[in-house]
Amino acid sequence: MATCKQCGDEVETLVSVKVAGKAKKMCEDCADRLREEGEIAEASESVVQGMMGFKGRR
Repeated sequence: MATCKQCGDEVETLVSVKVAGKAKKMCEDCADRLREEGEIAEASESVVQGMMGFKGRR
């Protein structure tokens, strides 16, 4: 059995996910959690840029 690097639980399969440009192997639950956190961070950054009137690319 493989061990998740994020939560330390033993799982049957690990999923490879890119985080900050590096591939990390973790269980599907941790991968889903990181994807959701990334989506929330992008949305909040977009809102802040809109409030500040930022017109650049991202």
